Amino acid sequence: MARWSTERIVGLHEPRVNEHHVASTGLPADSRLRLLSFNIQVGISTERYRHYLTRGWQHLLPHTGRAGNLQKIGDLLKDFDLVALQEADGGSLRSGYVNQVEHLAQLGAFPYWYQQLNRNLGRLGQHSNGVLSRLRPWAIEDHPLPGPKGRGAILARFGEGPEALVVVMMHLALGARTRTMQLAYIRELIGGYKHQVLMGDMNTHANDLLQTSPLRDLGLLAPQLEATFPSWRPQRCLDHILLSPTLTLERFEVLAQPISDHLPVAVEIRLPGSLTADAFPALSPAPRGSDE
Repeated sequence: MARWSTERIVGLHEPRVNEHHVASTGLPADSRLRLLSFNIQVGISTERYRHYLTRGWQHLLPHTGRAGNLQKIGDLLKDFDLVALQEADGGSLRSGYVNQVEHLAQLGAFPYWYQQLNRNLGRLGQHSNGVLSRLRPWAIEDHPLPGPKGRGAILARFGEGPEALVVVMMHLALGARTRTMQLAYIRELIGGYKHQVLMGDMNTHANDLLQTSPLRDLGLLAPQLEATFPSWRPQRCLDHILLSPTLTLERFEVLAQPISDHLPVAVEIRLPGSLTADAFPALSPAPRGSDE
């Protein structure tokens, strides 16, 4: 199909809105935000290496257990304010034509969401990243990353100017050379902002990101160094939430939730005073975990 080869370009977008979950509440009084990054493997539960073979067909065809697995993920997400999703399906045969980013936004009662389509294989697959938010971003930027097609980053900005909070959600390449190009690109995106968060499946250890990558001069902090992959016997630390030193870390955790082949990573941060008053619109979402 011709659309499979459509060239992707950088785009500025508004978040999609679940009106049912929008209410007039503000930023939490303690100025804390809970963040989660999760590679959900298109809703497939992998519990052994052999499942990559025996359950590999689920990457192509629908499976009755996928809905239940997505429900578990949705229940997990309810406790968080901003979520980065990797390996979500945007609505194809294998997902029963369900946009998993939109579906998880509904299950987790998130009013704002955005799906980034990175590989459009038509009915066979809609490989995507996603962002779910309880606070309305001022802007969302969709960035295809350098290297072979199929990788992308979503930039969500809260506030304006150098004092804005900028959050970049990504799924980086497996190869070191391509990953370096991608990180150099992301470094250019965030260099003008004081408050920075990088979230996603970065396919490398935090030491590589902080000491030898193009991010090394930013002074970013890696709160956790625990292994996240494979979920049933974690050995490699591939999933990260990196923070600028202007953001106060309250706690962090690798969640013992083997729903995917990656474990989710969570942090709680306190925002600086310069962000609390102006960076977040008055129209904000319902409280965390609200079903109303």
